[in-house]
Amino acid sequence: MKTLAHCDLVVIGGGPAGMMCAYQAAAGGHSVIVLDGNRQLGRKLRITGKGRCNLTNNCTVRDFMQNIPGDGRFLYSALNRFSPADVMAFFEDHGVPLKTERGARVFPCSDRADDIADCMVHLCESVGVNTVRTRADSVLLTDGAVSAVHTPEGTISCRAAALCTGGLSYPLTGSDGAGYRMACALGHTLTPTRPSLVPLESDDAFCRDLQGFSLKNVTLRVYEDDKLIFRELGEILFTHFGVSGPLVLSASAHMRYFSSCTYRLEIDLKPGLDEEKLDARILRDFAAQPNKTLANLMPGLTGRSMAPVVLSLAGVDGSIPVNTVTHAQRAAIRQVLKAFPVSVSGTRSVDEAIVTAGGISTKEVNPRTMESKIVPGLYFAGEILDVDAYTGGFNLQIAWATGYTAGTAVCDNL
Repeated sequence: MKTLAHCDLVVIGGGPAGMMCAYQAAAGGHSVIVLDGNRQLGRKLRITGKGRCNLTNNCTVRDFMQNIPGDGRFLYSALNRFSPADVMAFFEDHGVPLKTERGARVFPCSDRADDIADCMVHLCESVGVNTVRTRADSVLLTDGAVSAVHTPEGTISCRAAALCTGGLSYPLTGSDGAGYRMACALGHTLTPTRPSLVPLESDDAFCRDLQGFSLKNVTLRVYEDDKLIFRELGEILFTHFGVSGPLVLSASAHMRYFSSCTYRLEIDLKPGLDEEKLDARILRDFAAQPNKTLANLMPGLTGRSMAPVVLSLAGVDGSIPVNTVTHAQRAAIRQVLKAFPVSVSGTRSVDEAIVTAGGISTKEVNPRTMESKIVPGLYFAGEILDVDAYTGGFNLQIAWATGYTAGTAVCDNL
């Protein structure tokens, strides 16, 4: 077996977690090789946030922990070691001005994700990180500890290896599950994976009819077996398969048990009006144009595309004049406006997800170092781990924090 090189650390995967891990280890004086088959490092990073890169969330660690749907205690040490404030200071100190937008989301002032990725590439180069454009096939052990990484071209002998290969989302960027396979071959456990921060599918025909119609400033409620599990104000987009948009992506992170639970959505189309005020608004509209048909008047309340759908769900004939609408019919319309129902049949595939939920079990990883509890010299960082968060920069913050922790731990342990 041909030996290609020798180094202290091989980082498998050149995404945000991998680059941060490599930089920290190399800055500490260790020789580091990054293996990545893409033409550019940080390929997925360069397309996040629609190319703008929501790199973290400007919040405290305590608030951050509230945005992790599962058991976030595993991340507590890493987040305190490299907090959102630390990440912001890191990039600004290295020449990337940042700004904070709605929801405490942090972006580069340039609105260019490439600026974040290029900053990390430059930093890695500045401390001597060597990048090899190939994939890893396996991590090799000697006496139970990491000793080499095998590639199609040969082996790279090393004292430590970091699996930073991401999950299954955005497979065209190289997230193909290879890291899971390598970790499992070494004895690690894979918590079942599923798409998260992903659009939702619905069997309701009106979703297809409303394709491209966007709702702004509405409140989405999500029910799991009739228990309210999510409620938030924002934007929703109807699609040919169901619903998408920022609210839906956030909601999907809470919907974790499709195999055993039933989910449904309710949209409050008029969250600024309670039942009484909404009824008064409808009566004013009716009084202003008493001879108009419901079908012609409703677009003023709902928008043209949604008006016939609301009337259909309310079971009210749109051809009747508004001065003939009964109290019961008005109540039915009001009910739909305050709780527009959308059934959920499932999520879109992981190919369309922003992140992968599930991954390598955190029970088998030291939270203070990101080192395997099973294989000495094996480290993990980023989306490969069974940790995920809501949308808003939280998942990238996890990548930075776990990558930083792994890289500094390599310095301490070697």
